[in-house]
Amino acid sequence: MLAKTQKIFVSGHNGMVGSALIRQLSALGFSNLITRSREELDLLDQAAVSDFVSASKPDYVVIAAGKVGGIHANNTYPAEFIYQNLMIVTNLVHAAYLAGCRELLFLGSSCIYPRLGIQPLTEKALMAGELEPTNEPYAMAKIAGIKLCESYNRQYGTDYRSVMPTNLYGPADNYHPENSHVVAALLRRIHEAKAQGATEVVVWGSGTPRREIMHVDDMAAASIHVMQLERSVYRANTSDMSSHINIGTGKDMTIRELAETLQSVIGFEGELVFDQTKPDGMLRKCLDVSLLRKLGWESKIGFREGIEQTYKAYLVESANA
Repeated sequence: MLAKTQKIFVSGHNGMVGSALIRQLSALGFSNLITRSREELDLLDQAAVSDFVSASKPDYVVIAAGKVGGIHANNTYPAEFIYQNLMIVTNLVHAAYLAGCRELLFLGSSCIYPRLGIQPLTEKALMAGELEPTNEPYAMAKIAGIKLCESYNRQYGTDYRSVMPTNLYGPADNYHPENSHVVAALLRRIHEAKAQGATEVVVWGSGTPRREIMHVDDMAAASIHVMQLERSVYRANTSDMSSHINIGTGKDMTIRELAETLQSVIGFEGELVFDQTKPDGMLRKCLDVSLLRKLGWESKIGFREGIEQTYKAYLVESANA
């Protein structure tokens, strides 16, 4: 169990995932949180990371930093996705070990699983088949992160844990028109169509692939729950060669259903047009979260409720931009 006075370094605190973790840790009374912006600390610089961790001596390191994006970004910048994500996890894990930090949480992605894996995807599906080509470089970096944590645990007796969140949305998301994830991309596109009085919005793909979508605050709560598990409990439910835990809702929907919910919440009265010349990605990606439930945590934020909250936050962010 984490003590409220423990020094916790949360990397990537300005991103959607990192900022959610900071909000919830602060609300729970954790008062000794360490953060560094990208300008203050380049996580790709091994020497700088090692010096920082050695000097700050955190009790716990959270790896929430990373290069992320949707299908377009993954297809356009594969080298950046694999290089940057590999360097971030490698530098932080090794620096934590060298500094004597025994506890760490690595946040990966559901992209680690085979594109044709049996649904819903259990933790045992890892490396049981070929990855989805559109995000394979990113997935490989995240798989390497899991195995890095497991290897340090095996050799050095550390307590480095990994969680694999499903598709996320919520406050501080990236709403870039090309490089964002599916919820953020569609929310912005539909909002702008409404504002401009457009009669239609183009949605990439056929609309038939199914996705599990989770509010980032739910993800943060689940991650902190995993962080706080007694080591004996965590070890009893994982193994040296399969230590990661899925984080999700256990429910999925089609991209069409997702887009229609956004359309309803935003109040766009035009037509959704599905461009089938664009890639669909994996046909289905839904996580089996039975292990997480066994460990005492379940998702609480419903999709429409979460979208309503997120759209309100987006309007505020847009007004202040």
